[in-house]
Amino acid sequence: MCDLRRPAAGGMMDLAYVCEWEKWSKSTHCPSVPLACAWSCRNLIAFTMDLRSDDQDLTRMIHILDTEHPWDLHSIPSEHREAITCLEWDQSGSRLLSADADGQIKCWSMADHLANSWESSVGSLVEGDPIVALSWLHNGVKLALHVEKSGASSFGEKFSRVKFSPSLTLFGGKPMEGWIAVTVSGLVTVSLLKPSGQVLTSTESLCRLRGRVALADIAFTGGGNIVVATADGSSASPVQFYKVCVSVVSEKCRIDTEILPSLFMRCTTDLNRKDKFPAITHLKFLARDMSEQVLLCASSQTSSIVECWSLRKEGLPVNNIFQQISPVVGDKQPTILKWRILSATNDLDRVSAVALPKLPISLTNTDLKVASDTQFYPGLGLALAFHDGSVHIVHRLSLQTMAVFYSSAAPRPVDEPAMKRPRTAGPAVHLKAMQLSWTSLALVDSSGKGDDVLRLSPSMGHPLEVGLALRHLLFLLEYCMVTGYDWWDILLHVQPSMVQSLVEKLHEEYTRQTAALQQVLSTRILAMKASLCKLSPCTVTRVCDYHTKLFLIAISSTLKSLLRPHFLNTPDKSPGDRLTEICTKITDVDIDKVMINLKTEEFVLDMNTLQALQQLLQWVGDFVLYLLASLPNQVPLPSPPEPSPPSEPSSP
Repeated sequence: MCDLRRPAAGGMMDLAYVCEWEKWSKSTHCPSVPLACAWSCRNLIAFTMDLRSDDQDLTRMIHILDTEHPWDLHSIPSEHREAITCLEWDQSGSRLLSADADGQIKCWSMADHLANSWESSVGSLVEGDPIVALSWLHNGVKLALHVEKSGASSFGEKFSRVKFSPSLTLFGGKPMEGWIAVTVSGLVTVSLLKPSGQVLTSTESLCRLRGRVALADIAFTGGGNIVVATADGSSASPVQFYKVCVSVVSEKCRIDTEILPSLFMRCTTDLNRKDKFPAITHLKFLARDMSEQVLLCASSQTSSIVECWSLRKEGLPVNNIFQQISPVVGDKQPTILKWRILSATNDLDRVSAVALPKLPISLTNTDLKVASDTQFYPGLGLALAFHDGSVHIVHRLSLQTMAVFYSSAAPRPVDEPAMKRPRTAGPAVHLKAMQLSWTSLALVDSSGKGDDVLRLSPSMGHPLEVGLALRHLLFLLEYCMVTGYDWWDILLHVQPSMVQSLVEKLHEEYTRQTAALQQVLSTRILAMKASLCKLSPCTVTRVCDYHTKLFLIAISSTLKSLLRPHFLNTPDKSPGDRLTEICTKITDVDIDKVMINLKTEEFVLDMNTLQALQQLLQWVGDFVLYLLASLPNQVPLPSPPEPSPPSEPSSP
């Protein structure tokens, strides 16, 4: 059951729609504990829900929700024996990792590229050891968004590739796929997917003295290393950090670990707050590829405090005696790595969930100044959910509140129709899991009984001119076009009056790119234009044209792929490209004059291939004839005869 609402314009954070699962009987469906949730770059949301049978046995379910069609939910019986603790999408959004409290990890992939068909063929197991943190290995692909260059002509200037090494490479530098997980007993396990389909798995202790790991998170460095942060759950204990290096030696996976500087939360060193927040409830790196900044949350039964820390290099003071003995020491001061607190909140209500942005915005002082000058705010805020049902968007570094939303979750009679239920002001159910979309313009939160999808304004409450808001939306659309990410969350903020301008500016920016890049992005921009034109009644008639063109491009690519050059090592263009070039130059309707310029042997196919394509070729021929018949007659119409002057009446 899905309650859909089109949000009003201008809100900082408002409701897009509500998905309620109350149609499921309480005797058969129950929220999973803990509740896991993940949002992919294809705008697919995965979350957990348990199915209870008549004999009280639980079936661990994974549900896949398409944000554009939330009423069409797909459920997967996961076959996990214990509660699912982690869900993680890969960079392509087509594969999903699930891990449980028994140490089992499953890799789910789309069957035939369908979002409602999933299969699991590989996985790993650390038997009896619950998984507390899980991540795919980094593939070395990292983009930087240069907001200050949003007016540049080249996409390469707006979105530059950052030098970032993969966690592990194959022969030739190709990144090796796999995943890394941390267990509650302090083990780190790595599984590598070989091109042959074989899985190499290795498990190693994070340190010699193993201890309980209640919380953990994983991040990656530009040099190809992995950083793991762990905490035992007590704020009186240090937060430990480890460097993990993965390699393949003699066809076996090898794991090397090294202890990094640790930290104590600031609230535990304050005498007035020493025992006020006894437990660390949340531990998160600010980004997967940002191991130098970490977010910590300590809580009591009723309140919480959040701290943001940064790892910095600091000079180590050296006594003058040693500087005189060794001039090298005096010339270059030695440095050490040390954690320094960046910001901390005052006492808050108890935090129940944290969601971090995925938009690759750097957080140096220079970048923050650029964001302030350009008024580009997406990606600068993280979400905190509280036990009172509210959601706050706070700045990633200063932790100052930027927007607030109060959830509508409240207990209601099951037999009452959803559309007739009054929305009560006081929420009774707190949120247990949250995820931000990949452009940070949408947020999903779940209490275990339903999901709320919120839209986050790009202005974050700041007044923006219409032209500036259009430029920010255009910049994010270009980012999705370059990366291949889905742009549904951007469409939430496009008003009908913006559509025409966005389509024109998007096409203008596309035509400014090189011919090779235009060819790569040709289908993406057509799909993007079609989705934009659906939002306005003035442009909705174009949608069919864009979809038809996409269909014809797919047919053209299929037919061109069947043609092969006469010589495989020829440096010339492919037969399909040569035919296209000739047709643009020769406008003669005589087919023989066109074919005389081609190598006919390249257009001869075997009989089996022709028979397989007979229906497609017939359809293409009929369609072309229909188009030609539909074109207006180009022969100029004869001018109408001039009216003759009225004749004088004849005399009788």
